[in-house]
Amino acid sequence: MSLQDECRAAMHACWSCKGPVLAAELFCPTCKAIQPPGQVDHFARMGVDACYDLDGVKLDRRYFDLQRLLHPDRFAAGTPRERALSQQQAASLNDAYETLKDPLERADYLVHLLGAGVLPEGCDMINDPVILMEAMELREHLADADTPKEIDAIATETRRDMDDCVEELKTAFTDDDLKTACRLTTRLKYLTKLSDETRVRRSLVAPHS
Repeated sequence: MSLQDECRAAMHACWSCKGPVLAAELFCPTCKAIQPPGQVDHFARMGVDACYDLDGVKLDRRYFDLQRLLHPDRFAAGTPRERALSQQQAASLNDAYETLKDPLERADYLVHLLGAGVLPEGCDMINDPVILMEAMELREHLADADTPKEIDAIATETRRDMDDCVEELKTAFTDDDLKTACRLTTRLKYLTKLSDETRVRRSLVAPHS
């Protein structure tokens, strides 16, 4: 059993009825009392498989379904403890959703989740010469761009590279190639930063340039 499966299967006693509750459950199956957020990963909290290639539509649907269960109106007549627990659950759910819906955040989270203790350098391979050279060249191109058209071309190319990188990440995670996934995550970080810089540069260049 993997570490993630062990966390999902972990049990604790319900604070209300003392019955057994799985770590990822929002409510006690016996007395239906809302529970504190369990010590589970973001995937378990969202009730989805721990993989990179997530269905965004299904993730959104799952999130909104869970949000409805935690809506403050449902606990307006509850005890102060129940209201506090609903807020804690909602905050944990928001954190999980914001991480998993973003391709970069999801990659960074998953490679650390799966590779804890295996990749001590993490996903910040600042000494990778290929990634460093690419980042330097892209920044130089952006610095030399003087017109909106040139900047837009760089932005389009960067977006395409980001999309390609995400597709390569799907393959790397499917193949359990954490080393490659880590390198690609680092590259995606650089590309995402460049994409942000192109938007800033574009706003500073006069439309008639």
